[in-house]
Amino acid sequence: MLTDFYTLQSSEKEENGRFIANISLNKDHDIFNGHFPGNPVTPGVCMMQIVKELTEEFTGAQLFLKSASNVKFMAIINPFETPDLTLQLDITETEDEVKVKNTTSFGETIALKMSVNYKKLTS
Repeated sequence: MLTDFYTLQSSEKEENGRFIANISLNKDHDIFNGHFPGNPVTPGVCMMQIVKELTEEFTGAQLFLKSASNVKFMAIINPFETPDLTLQLDITETEDEVKVKNTTSFGETIALKMSVNYKKLTS
């Protein structure tokens, strides 16, 4: 859905359903022309979509956002200053749901923390 918005540079599966993903934002993406001109800021909804897309990649399931809680945007993500992000995804799966606790950071700065519940979609 976020065509050419970011690139997955690397990912690693740790124990207990934890995944670490390193992504790079495309500072030249059209979204940044309007959000905001002269002062680009990564939209929060785009960060939430990245978490969903990575979770789909790691679980192999198509997902639908059911609920989100404790969504905290803690730092501005400027794609020119901090395009490289690390996302930690703690994923718990049941037969029809996926729960994710996410922490997104750049360097030592935490930019986003959230917990989300997804419903697995059947084809």
